[in-house]
Amino acid sequence: MPNKSFSAANLELKDMVDIDFTVNSVRRVLRVPCNYTLLDIIRYELKLTGAKEGCGMGECGACTVIMDGALAPACLVLATTLSGRDIWTIEGIKEKEDAKPIIDAFIARTATQCGFCTPGMVVASYHLLTKYESPTDEQILEGLSGNLCRCTGYVKIVEAVKEAAKELNTLKKEGRDA
Repeated sequence: MPNKSFSAANLELKDMVDIDFTVNSVRRVLRVPCNYTLLDIIRYELKLTGAKEGCGMGECGACTVIMDGALAPACLVLATTLSGRDIWTIEGIKEKEDAKPIIDAFIARTATQCGFCTPGMVVASYHLLTKYESPTDEQILEGLSGNLCRCTGYVKIVEAVKEAAKELNTLKKEGRDA
């Protein structure tokens, strides 16, 4: 039996939440619907469209961000939990000097095919390489385990992360900021 009280007016989002958080080193104060996710906020409110919605269940990694120093699927983080958080998206990470070798290695190794997973893969690789100077294959695979790629078979992605690690280590030895 259909719900007789259902109407277009009932679909209006009346419950809003105020959030005060940091995205890519910029403080943001927003009022958004309480059912918004971090992915909704970064894509639709902040117009940062690098993170994608793939599965909507935190399984594919297409929406991966760094939140308070840890990887997080933006599709699962509710707006109501964001106040005081520090978020890094692909747009902020790509501006960091120590991300350039990662991006360059992904391009050089053709670790991108369709490109849908690439922002999440780069974010996860960046996070991994802040933890390990010279990660093993196992560490790389574990570090990227939350990110799915349907195109590459992962070999080129692992090669790109290894190449990026070598380049970052070379830059550190030369005393340059990386």
